[in-house]
Parts: sequence; structure tokens; C-alpha cells
Amino acid sequence: MDASSANMTVVLQYRDSFTKAVTKNVIVVVIGISINYINASLIHTFCKHQIFYMNPRYMLFIHLVVNDMMQVMVTNILFIISYTIYKLHVSICSILILLAVSTNENSPLNLVCMAVECYIAICLPLHHARICTVKRTLMLIGLIWVISMLSVLTDLFITLATQPLDFFHSRVFCLTETVFPNPIIIKKRDITYIVYLVIVWFVIFYTYFKILFTAKTASKDAKKARNTIIIHGFQVLLCMATYADSLLKQALLQWFPKNFSDSLFACYIIIQVLPRSISPIIYGVRDKTFRKYLKKYLICKVSPQ
Repeated sequence: MDASSANMTVVLQYRDSFTKAVTKNVIVVVIGISINYINASLIHTFCKHQIFYMNPRYMLFIHLVVNDMMQVMVTNILFIISYTIYKLHVSICSILILLAVSTNENSPLNLVCMAVECYIAICLPLHHARICTVKRTLMLIGLIWVISMLSVLTDLFITLATQPLDFFHSRVFCLTETVFPNPIIIKKRDITYIVYLVIVWFVIFYTYFKILFTAKTASKDAKKARNTIIIHGFQVLLCMATYADSLLKQALLQWFPKNFSDSLFACYIIIQVLPRSISPIIYGVRDKTFRKYLKKYLICKVSPQ
């Protein structure tokens, strides 16, 4: 029996009690609504002021926010389905899984682009306006989606080629392993994630250490970047933890088989939800320009008509 089958067996064997299941779902829904409400406020503020959508930094940020909203929404739906509908048609489940995986892979790529933009702004300020244009930023966002979609569509094409047609009309417990069960997909995903880890961390370390070195010797604005760099690094670390998700689940299955469902819930909160709560802190609260306009929006919203 392979790891995915073992995961499935344990989940079926140690189902949560009704009280625990309700508690977990309430926690997930409340956190998801809270994060998406805050992110929706950020998007509204961004769209209302031209100063933001003419700035590549804020464009990359708002793309990250939109991506996070989609990720939280889809993963919440999948989480609730696992406790309510339980089994879902493969065709429907595959769409949700593909969207969840692609948005999940987008986050580290987007953070790398933000790190490079920050590096250019701090270390090459005279070239920033020439290199970081609105058109190039939009092309970069498009490239992020192309990379992630090529990765997940490959899984779909392999499944279409290797699984019988009846498989797509069957009902399964909606997990990546059950919808895309071919061992080739698992190996391909592991190789892809290793490549992502190497590239992303190389870029992150190079740009962040360059910025930290500049921040110690240059302007006041460069020094202010240090705290942002630390938060970005923590956010990247959490996002990249998703690349070791399968290995972590296998380890938890061996260590805590009877509490595997609780371990999966903790992994979901730490790996999927927590990174999506950091973006509003970086730009919605810490960034002076964005905070100024966000406060105006919130004050207008709470003030009596």
C-alpha cells in the first residue's frame, strides 16, 4: 500500500467526532471569511486609487492578495466538502484541485518577484523606473500563471491518458492523490518542487542579503526595508513548506496515526492559512502609503451615512 492509500485509510478509520468536526469547520470558515474580508478591503483600496495600479510593487502585492483569496476560498470549500458531501465527482474535484495547486504554486513565485523588485528599488534605484514598468509587471504576472498552469495541466493530461473514462464519472474523497493517482505525477511533482525550492531560495537569499547589506550602509529608506525583508522571508518559508507537504504528512502518519486528522488540520492552518494572513500586515498595516488610503476607506465605511 502506497503513502496516499495509507493516508486515505487512516482518515477513514479515525473520523472526527461530530463536535470536533463542527469545531474545525467553524474555525476554518471564520478564519477564511476574516482573511478574505481584509483582503477584499485591500483590493477595494487598490482599485480606488490610481497611485497603486501605476506602481509595480503594489501591482505584485495585489496579485498576491487576489491569489491568496482564491487559495483560501478553494481550500475552505475542499475542507468543508471533506466533512459534508464527503465524496465528490472526479471531474468537479479535479477542477478544484487544479485551482488550489496552481494558486498554491503562485505564491512563492510572486514573492520572488516582489523580492527582486525590492532589490532593484534599494540596490539599483537609478534603474528602477526603467526596469520595473507596469507593462513588464503585467507580463510577469502572466508568466507566473503560465508556469503554474503548465505544471498542473501536465497532471491533468497524464491522468486523461492513463485513466479510463469511467474514472472521471466516479466519486472520490477529494484529495490530490485520489484525483491524480498516477505515480508519474507524484515523481514529477517532487522534481518540480525541488527545482522550485532551489531557484526560489537562491533568489531569496541573494536579493535579501544584498538588501540587508545595503540597508546597513545606505539611506534611511533602505534601513526601513529590513523588517519587511524579515517578514517576507518568514512568509516565503511558510509558503515553501507546502512543497514538503506530502513528506510532512507521511511523517505525521507514522508518528501520530491515531491523531492523523488533527495533524492534517494543524498542517492546513499553518501551511495554507497562516501565510495568507501575513500579506495584509506587510502592506495593509506597515506600508505608510497603503495604510493612509486604507484608513480613509475604513473610516468612510464605518461613519454614519
